[in-house]
Amino acid sequence: MRRFMSLLLASSVALSPFTPSLAKDVPADKKEASKDEEVKAPTTENAVRTKHSVSVGGRSVAYTATAGNLIIRDDKGEPQASVFYVAYTVDSGKSEKRPVTFLYNGGPGSSSMWLHMGSFGPVRIETASPAATEPAPYKLVPNGDSLLDKTDLVFIDAVGAGYSRPVGKAEGKDFWGVDQDVSAFSRAIQRYVTINNRWNSPKFLYGESYGTTRSGALVDALQNKGMAFNGVILMSSILNYGVRMPGYDEMYIGYLPSYAAAAWYHNKLASKPADLKTYLEQVRTFARGPYATALAKGQDLPASEADAVARQLAALTGLSPQYVKEANLRIEPARFRKELLRNDRRTIGRFDARFEGVDEDAAGEVPGYDASDTGISGAFITAFHDYISSQLNYHSDLDYRPTFGDIGKDWDWKHQAAGIKRPLQTAYVAGDLAHAMRTNPHLQVLSVNGYYDFATPFFITEYDLSHMNLEPSLRGNVHFLYYPSGHMVYLNTEALRQLKGDLARYYDDTNHS
Repeated sequence: MRRFMSLLLASSVALSPFTPSLAKDVPADKKEASKDEEVKAPTTENAVRTKHSVSVGGRSVAYTATAGNLIIRDDKGEPQASVFYVAYTVDSGKSEKRPVTFLYNGGPGSSSMWLHMGSFGPVRIETASPAATEPAPYKLVPNGDSLLDKTDLVFIDAVGAGYSRPVGKAEGKDFWGVDQDVSAFSRAIQRYVTINNRWNSPKFLYGESYGTTRSGALVDALQNKGMAFNGVILMSSILNYGVRMPGYDEMYIGYLPSYAAAAWYHNKLASKPADLKTYLEQVRTFARGPYATALAKGQDLPASEADAVARQLAALTGLSPQYVKEANLRIEPARFRKELLRNDRRTIGRFDARFEGVDEDAAGEVPGYDASDTGISGAFITAFHDYISSQLNYHSDLDYRPTFGDIGKDWDWKHQAAGIKRPLQTAYVAGDLAHAMRTNPHLQVLSVNGYYDFATPFFITEYDLSHMNLEPSLRGNVHFLYYPSGHMVYLNTEALRQLKGDLARYYDDTNHS
């Protein structure tokens, strides 16, 4: 999600029609250099285990933290990569019957550090969200909203990110692609399950940003290998990169409710509705109807109709009718982030539109930086480095890469989708997810969305998940949750608490063991 991550939506990536990168990605000029090229990754599996406890819901939960690496092998049995992970397993009860959830971020190129330090682990970093967090010393606190009371947790770093590295004859390009990445994660999860005797445990995937792209294909790949899953949790999703292709208007339609939510939050509506949820239903109706119809007419749209649509768009987004008309009714996300608060000499964040930034001048076309990235990155990165060494007692000569820019730059976007003979030239995984649901009709999919996420807009996610051609008997297996937050929903601590409660019910309803 941040300048340190390869440009995503969840995803991180601006969901721009012109660039194939997602939330948690970074521009090329922000790419991290590899300082540890001469440091070799471990070729054997090692793990450091420490004992801890945390209070969740008023109950003390004793757990073991395991920081280590898995060696994954190719089809010939040769070592391919050393995959770093941190697992949290509750000490009481039968582990083989207890749910286990595999969590990861996206990028492509991001480590799992963001979910690890901010969401459902036993500790989390405090930030000043939605304001910029002050520099060190930072505060790492016990997480009373951890999911450890419902599931064991395994945070996994993609190969090339975090402490994960290719080994042997393998190179980064062997892992840096849609299908290559799915293969690596599939092998890592199978390896973890095997060496920890978790084959009979209820299993869940939890991906954020590009991690949701990974999950859509990964759950199908694992199930094709005989590992059925109980649930897939998609937070801040992007399931179809084709929406960003030039010449198509779906992106502008999909962003409109997010624009309206940001205008509502920043009090830029002439008559602010009292309830955001109700207001967004009205915006969805306009987006699907008059707005989509107008855009479909392209340059042949009559001037009178364009004027009417521009006035309505302006009323919903807080922009001026003139600006909307000059943009040909098609407002780029980055332009909106600059324009909404231009008169206040402020910009709004991409990952989280609640954040405000200040540019050198107020006259530019787009923001000079993402305040929702810079405002929290230092806290997360510092907290992780301190935590992994001081509390988990894990040490490595490798540099820990919060993200690795080479991954997103060299990513192979082709994908052999389920049921399609020829490889797609860009990632579309909603079809893979649908295939996984058809072959496993018990699979429960949960979509978690932030209203103020400009990296992976919730309305586009709704579109993708409602176009999987599911039979009526399966449609009830897809669930949606919404929160007053951004791409990293958990940055809003109130939203985190609500999300934890909702996820607790989801795990209870899904896990019938």
